[in-house]
Amino acid sequence: MKESKVKKELAETGNISIIALVDALIAEAHGLRASDIHIDPREKDVQIRMRIDGVLQDAYVFPKEIQSEIVARIKVIAGLRTDEHQNPQDGRFRIVLDDKSPIDIRVSIVPVYFGENIVLRLLAEQAEKLSLEALGLSERDRKKIENAIRSPYGMILATGPTGSGKTTTLYTILKTLNTREISIVTIEDPIEYAIEGINQIQANPLMGLTFANGLRSVLRQDPDIIMVGEIRDSETANLAVNTALTGHLMLSTLHTNDAATTLPRLLDLGLEPYLITTTVNIVIGQRLVRKICNHCKTVKVLTDAEKKSLADLGGVSVGNIPDSMSKGAGCEECLGSGYRGRMGIYEVMVVDEAIRQAMLEKCSASNIKKMAIEKGMTTMVEDGFKKATQGFTTLEEVLRVIHE
Repeated sequence: MKESKVKKELAETGNISIIALVDALIAEAHGLRASDIHIDPREKDVQIRMRIDGVLQDAYVFPKEIQSEIVARIKVIAGLRTDEHQNPQDGRFRIVLDDKSPIDIRVSIVPVYFGENIVLRLLAEQAEKLSLEALGLSERDRKKIENAIRSPYGMILATGPTGSGKTTTLYTILKTLNTREISIVTIEDPIEYAIEGINQIQANPLMGLTFANGLRSVLRQDPDIIMVGEIRDSETANLAVNTALTGHLMLSTLHTNDAATTLPRLLDLGLEPYLITTTVNIVIGQRLVRKICNHCKTVKVLTDAEKKSLADLGGVSVGNIPDSMSKGAGCEECLGSGYRGRMGIYEVMVVDEAIRQAMLEKCSASNIKKMAIEKGMTTMVEDGFKKATQGFTTLEEVLRVIHE
């Protein structure tokens, strides 16, 4: 790996350039593929952590003396108030690295016991890389999605917890659909990637531009396809469903554990069963798992005890677990973790006639899931186990993200 510019700046005792230090920290985080930088003030120092492939890792410890200067520097470039220390502040800025690649940084600052805590979210431009093939979907699931997005109206929902790749999935679908003959409008919070040819609106609740209010305005813009960042309340849910009913293709996300839980969740938001069954075309449940580092990939022979433990956790039979699996030994390229990069594991539930009838009868999520499996749906656990046996990830990693 290259020599750390952050370490070189810190070594300049008594002559640290805060501007160069912050720039070097962001550049290094980008080089390590970090999604977030945490700057945590402590009693005697400042802890720097980076979230790499979804997992926070310790990176540096900065001297306490430069804490206020780092905070002030970030506030200045993010256009925030430097004299405000008691209230949370949110901002954004763009930095262009030495290799000319631009990175948008989302800034969140909150007051804590030992100063102000800063989290920087790195939103590196990735729109040109988006494709259904690159998402890691199986051919069967990809075809289900391709069939669903050909519909001129209805809803496509991506579900999962925060950080499970839902927005990337929806961006990929939008990029696939984006042509000169179609008007696409999105309402997002935040706009993560800029996609040419799509009108993207940044939600701003402080100014009254919520998902719901934005959706009302968007409908007067003559769109064909609309994406709403998240359905989080009954007002947005009702507007989204009615939009899908009136001849628009609607894309959005929901926070649910799996695809089948989506339909009861929409009931909880106050939607009538017949409205849900009329509009929802497909639900994509997903998680992100870390991929085994190719630089230190090795083979591990599983003991009977390990097989049984993995089988019990995953709800599969011991006979389905192979005798040996790939794993990462840990090297400089993956910072000793054995993992480098991430990929998705998915379950794609097509809302067909049988599931619509179950919804009208207000069946439980477990019953709906059982019906979807009988219709051929591959669950996230099954998709993860398949990718583990193919050597892309590990069973431990699949079970970690499913059960966390």
